[in-house]
Formats: sequence, C-alpha cells, structure tokens
Amino acid sequence: MNERKKIISLRITVDDRTSIQSMASRLYIRESDIYRFAINQLLTRFDKLLDESCSGRDLLPLFLEYREELNHHMNLKKKQLHTIFNGQEPTPETYVSMADVELLLLPHHALRQRLSKIQPPPEANIDTDTWLKKYFTDKYFTDI
Repeated sequence: MNERKKIISLRITVDDRTSIQSMASRLYIRESDIYRFAINQLLTRFDKLLDESCSGRDLLPLFLEYREELNHHMNLKKKQLHTIFNGQEPTPETYVSMADVELLLLPHHALRQRLSKIQPPPEANIDTDTWLKKYFTDKYFTDI
C-alpha cells in the first residue's frame, strides 16, 4: 500500500476555518489532524460507495441515514442519484425506481405529501423519516 501523502487544496468558509482552528487548539493538535479525522470519518461512513458491487437497494440504508446532509451539502440531482443507485446495467432485483429516488431528494413537507399519495401512514402521527424507511423496507427488503 502506498503510504505517501499528497497535498490538496480545500475551500472552506472563514467561519468553518475558525471553528476548526478553535477545535484543534482546544484538543492541542494540528488543524491538519482535524481534516484527516473528518476525511477518515467520511470514508468510514460511506464505505459502501467504495464497493463497486454495492448498488441499487443495497445503497438505500446509506442514503436514508444521510439523506438531509447529502441533499444539503452535495446538491445531488435525481438523474445523478438514479445513476449512483443503478449504474449502467441495473439488475432487476436491486433496481431502485426513479420515483423512489425522487423521494430521497424531497424536503420533509413535500415528502410527507408524496408518501400519503403512495400509501396510507402506517400509524398515526408517524415521523416522516420513519415513514420513508418503512416504505423502502416494505418495498425493497421484504424478500431478504
């Protein structure tokens, strides 16, 4: 394994940089240690994206867990996300429909409206995220 390190350039806001400097100072470590830690956490949490054999419904738990963060920070479009899920040659058993990909991109109020058109709420006053997880579980994971 190549242990050589590379220098990269990163654009962040002044407020973020100030926060990172304060955190590093409080922990008595270098700023670069904070950046390496953050990158390591990202790679650990999103390790399924590094596995080329992981596609379709196998990626749903990841995108459900980080749905809001991914939408806010990465600004993914529905065609991009559809390609991420299904690749160039999706298999029928793991295929995620475009309509379901769109659900992952909707804000809470619109998501709740769309889900109510697809299926009745499984219980009264159900949280929107819980409802979405239940919908995906019922649709994509009942045969596992």
